[in-house]
Amino acid sequence: MSAKNTVAYTVTDCLPNTKDIHNDPKDEIDGDNVQPLQESLISSDKAQRMAEFFSFLGDANRLRILSVLAKEELCVSDLAALLEMSESAVSHQLRNLRAMRLVGYRKQGRNVFYQLHDSHVFHLYQAVAEHLDESEE
Repeated sequence: MSAKNTVAYTVTDCLPNTKDIHNDPKDEIDGDNVQPLQESLISSDKAQRMAEFFSFLGDANRLRILSVLAKEELCVSDLAALLEMSESAVSHQLRNLRAMRLVGYRKQGRNVFYQLHDSHVFHLYQAVAEHLDESEE
């Protein structure tokens, strides 16, 4: 046998037996812990809708509008003046926020007043704002 073949033979003999390697994650799963969690796992469809919802909130102007409406109901012209945006831009954002059921409105004469749709939206906004304030401390 040549030296070349001897080295190859020796290295091969040092490799572990593949029967001894357990890389299957199923072997390490604790069924008692995983089963209850699997039942509470949200569906792929709901996860997709939630991702779209949070993506929608990734606009600074929409969040600024929500921040004001979390404090007080306002009409488009008041929002536009406060946010230093055009009434057209504010109306466009409000239309999108209404479509996502984040804001509601009521008409009073010729004015339309906007407010957060419900307490869920307020609590979501408040929780995120508080979380960000905590991380800055």
